[in-house]
Amino acid sequence: MLRRSARAAGCALLAGTLAAACGSGGGSSSGPASADSLSVGLIAEPASLDFTTTDGAAVPQATLGSIYEGLVRVDQQGKVQPLLAERYERSDDGRTYTFHLRKGVKFTNGAEFTADDAVFSIDRVKKDWKLKTARQMDVVDKAEKTDDHTVRVTLNRPSNGWLYAMTTRIGAMFSRTGVSDLAAHPVGTGPFKLAERRRGDRIVLDRNASYWGTAPALSKVTLKYFKDAGAMNNAMLTGGIDVVGTVQAPESLSRFSDTNRFQVIEGSSTGEVVLSMNNSREPFKDKRVRQAVRYAIDHKALVETSRAGHGKLIGTMASPTDPWYEDLTGRYPYDPDKARQLLKDAGAEGRTVKFRVPNMPYAMSAAQVVVSQLGQVGLKAEIEPLEFPARWLSEVYNKADYDLSVIAHTEPRDLWTFADPGYYFRYDNPEYAKLLKEGDSGKPEDETARYRDAARLLSDDAAADWLYLMPNLMVADKGVAGLPVNQVGEGFDLTGVHWTKKN
Repeated sequence: MLRRSARAAGCALLAGTLAAACGSGGGSSSGPASADSLSVGLIAEPASLDFTTTDGAAVPQATLGSIYEGLVRVDQQGKVQPLLAERYERSDDGRTYTFHLRKGVKFTNGAEFTADDAVFSIDRVKKDWKLKTARQMDVVDKAEKTDDHTVRVTLNRPSNGWLYAMTTRIGAMFSRTGVSDLAAHPVGTGPFKLAERRRGDRIVLDRNASYWGTAPALSKVTLKYFKDAGAMNNAMLTGGIDVVGTVQAPESLSRFSDTNRFQVIEGSSTGEVVLSMNNSREPFKDKRVRQAVRYAIDHKALVETSRAGHGKLIGTMASPTDPWYEDLTGRYPYDPDKARQLLKDAGAEGRTVKFRVPNMPYAMSAAQVVVSQLGQVGLKAEIEPLEFPARWLSEVYNKADYDLSVIAHTEPRDLWTFADPGYYFRYDNPEYAKLLKEGDSGKPEDETARYRDAARLLSDDAAADWLYLMPNLMVADKGVAGLPVNQVGEGFDLTGVHWTKKN
């Protein structure tokens, strides 16, 4: 995502990879205007600021946690914590959540945040959102106000995953009087508000003077959008930006070896880089062909070649912060001979497949390695770069017009994407969906076991191939502190960022 990422991002896809540069489609500013402002370079500019109508990870990356907040949030350890709800309770049967809202919270349009807004926001996901991620709210039977600062949400069945889903974009709280133009004028309760948006260039966030919580140290944040990683690096080297939010080409890190000027930050993320196979059409309707692809990929070599070794091998649609995570790379070890035999058995030797790839640096570099390795076992993949996000989302994500693709899915805990036969994977396995449902609606202590079984089934069925887990890899000015080491949610967390010294 498709951030998810790509927003599904990472999609629920990684649209939130970064780049910045001087004079390359990016910002014209030569650096921060004051000691409490920050400039962050990004790639994959959001086409809109409305994540209720626009897929991809770039929109929540820029707005969730900065402009918008939810009733709950996820911390750096992946735990759910109260946010706009100062506390909450879950009923013994797991079907009712009662949220006690903070008082004195205001939206940036001046309206007070009340239980009416919380009910409105939850109902709006169910009634008005058109995106696939909104289906996570289907479990809600009703949301109702019990008083101005108390909301009761009743589920139609117990759900262990719904509260966590409320930490993502579907849990964002909106003003009843502030949704007329979300694409250009987002209204939220967060520590920042939109000051400027210049298409093809930047989004500027100003500190929200009426913020209910601890005021951010930064008075202004500029998110600069650029077209290529080389330009981003030049901007960082010449002081045009202060932070490279996601390093596109890890081999370029040597350019930032001056520890008096730069720091490299590397943590974990929820971005599984998925080699997607269209399960609904030939040749990937045949499980043997999908298995052949998995055996054909030398994942360690791929990460070394395309990411200079920066990427964790996982073999599953889960990240180490998920309670049910286990390393499944051993289920399909590199075995080109077995791959060739499976292709022969399936009658797919010499077959040519359409490999439609978003024109993101990490995706293109991985795709080139995949093409080479598949070619060695007798499967020819022809790369067609697609502009991201618009064309990739239209052709691959929405229409599923592809054979192979590759994208980083940044949505946290996204096993559910394979339970939807209409999702672009087009994977349809009732047993898999049953395991997820049992894990979600059963006893909390059984959730991990059921989800682990589901992940194993998904891997064994070769529904896709998981190339690696994207690291949260950043370069920052030496004087910047408080950047989130681990990417655990969909937003770029700016709340704790501050300067210790301006170079």
